[in-house]
Amino acid sequence: MSLRLARRLGDAASFLDPVADLLQEAVLAIPKPVRNALDGVWLGAPLHPALTDVPLGSWTAAMVLDSLEPAAGEGAGRAADAALAVGVLGAVPAAVTGLNDWSYLRGDSKRVGTVHAILNTTGLALNIASLALRRSGRRETARALSGLAFGGALLSAHLGGQLSFGLGVRVNRTAFESSEAEWQAVLDEDEVQGDALRRVEVDGEPALVARARNGSVCAIAARCTHLGGPLDEGEREGDVVTCPWHGSRFDLCTGEVVDGPAVFPQPVYETRVRDGRVELRPAQNT
Repeated sequence: MSLRLARRLGDAASFLDPVADLLQEAVLAIPKPVRNALDGVWLGAPLHPALTDVPLGSWTAAMVLDSLEPAAGEGAGRAADAALAVGVLGAVPAAVTGLNDWSYLRGDSKRVGTVHAILNTTGLALNIASLALRRSGRRETARALSGLAFGGALLSAHLGGQLSFGLGVRVNRTAFESSEAEWQAVLDEDEVQGDALRRVEVDGEPALVARARNGSVCAIAARCTHLGGPLDEGEREGDVVTCPWHGSRFDLCTGEVVDGPAVFPQPVYETRVRDGRVELRPAQNT
């Protein structure tokens, strides 16, 4: 499936935008510590993609075992039921973290994410129904339902891939910034005073220069690693800057994440002052 087709599917769900807006507002009202956990700030990587492997892998195993049941007997059937149940249980945390990630999205990403979520929710419901039918002995119908759910899960997984690789959701927006080690003069030292946040360019990439509370000059990438928000337009509190788009907070000197939704730290620049000019170069350990 091409990105163009994924967008068309998203456009088909545009009539759900009012409902989606209300749901996003509700999710955004969840307390920040809970959202940090769901974002994967503690892990240093997005949590949702890691969790999706459990249901998809379990449901794949269930499909294989279901196909073997007529020849292999009840043992394969019981194993298929167990794999299906593991997938259902694993789908719950995957759905919760996915809902959290989706709450930040806008435009095409939001609508493709909406279709992704509808497919996953429908598939989960079908698999729960399949488990109930298996317990009552109606295995043929149960296998048909889980097979239908698996097809939807595959389509949904592909849409998830398009969200990440085609639309850049939850990727590090600073990953390809220049790492050249040459010092570059970017502005006069007297332009960095008080709480000022100065945006400059280093090899064509935006950097944020500020004076720390201890008087030193610090610099980090100005493009937020979450979804590319301009940190130079954010609010500063002490040596912490808040992204104006989604509220990610970073240490101005180390680039470390203080609060999500960002999970990747900001690239850091080395700084020095020569002849009244601030010079920067990418730190060698970023």
